[in-house]
Amino acid sequence: MSGRETLQMILEAVAAGYISPTQAQEKLKAIAYEPVEHFAKIDQHRQARTGFPEVIWGQDKTPEQIIKIMDRMRGVQRVIMATRISPPIYEQIQRRLPAVQYYEMARICALGTPEPRPPQQGEITLLTAGTADLPVAEEAAITAELMGFPVQRLWDVGVSGIQRLLSNRQMLDNADVLIVVAGMEGALPSVVGGLVNCPVVAVPTSVGYGASFGGIAALLSMLNSCAAGIGVVNIDNGFGAAILAAQILRTGEKLSQR
Repeated sequence: MSGRETLQMILEAVAAGYISPTQAQEKLKAIAYEPVEHFAKIDQHRQARTGFPEVIWGQDKTPEQIIKIMDRMRGVQRVIMATRISPPIYEQIQRRLPAVQYYEMARICALGTPEPRPPQQGEITLLTAGTADLPVAEEAAITAELMGFPVQRLWDVGVSGIQRLLSNRQMLDNADVLIVVAGMEGALPSVVGGLVNCPVVAVPTSVGYGASFGGIAALLSMLNSCAAGIGVVNIDNGFGAAILAAQILRTGEKLSQR
C-alpha cells in the first residue's frame, strides 16, 4: 500500500469517527516520506517522532545527490544538515545552493537557522584530549548548535597534562552533560567520569599510533571504564554523541515538567 493510500485510509477513519485526530497524528508520523528520484526517501516526520530532523550522511554520496536531497528538504524542516562534507564537495554544493553554510573543521554543510532552545533545557560541554581530536569534537559541537543547543568548548585537556583539565574544574562541576572526545589510549572520559556528577558521553577517535588500531584501543578503554555514568558512541561519531547529549537534556526537561 502506498503512502497516499494509507493517508486516505487514515483520513477516512477520522471522518467516520473510528479514530481520534490525536491517534491519526501518531499514525501519520510513521508513514510520511518523500522520494527523491530513485536514490533517496526523505523522512518528513522524523522530527515529530524523535525530536530531531533528518540529517544527510554526505560521505559516499555524490554532490548531485546531496544537492537534490537538500533542495527537496527545504520547506520540510527548519535546518538542513549534511555531515562529512569535504571542501571540494562543498564548493560544488555552494554553486547550486548559494545560501549553504560550511563548517570546515566539522565537515558540515547546513541550510537554515535553528530554533533556540529554552535556556532551562541546559547546555552541552565538550572536551577534547588533544588538538588532533578537534574535527570530531567540532562535528559534535556544530551538530548540537544547529539543533538549537548552547555549547561550551574546552580543548586540549588530555591526561598527559592533567593540570590543564583540573584548572577548569568549575566548568566541569557546572556541566549539565559532557561530551569527552579522545584518541590514543582514550583515558580522558574515565578521568572526567570520576570527577563529575552529570552524564558523560565518550567519543573515541581514530587518532593515535599503530597499536591504537584506528580508534579501537580508545573505544575498548572507554567501554571498560571503571568510572560509572559513561556512555560510549562509535569511533569518530561526533554527530551521534551530540544527538545523545541533546536527548539527555530534552529528557531531563520533559521530566521536570511532569
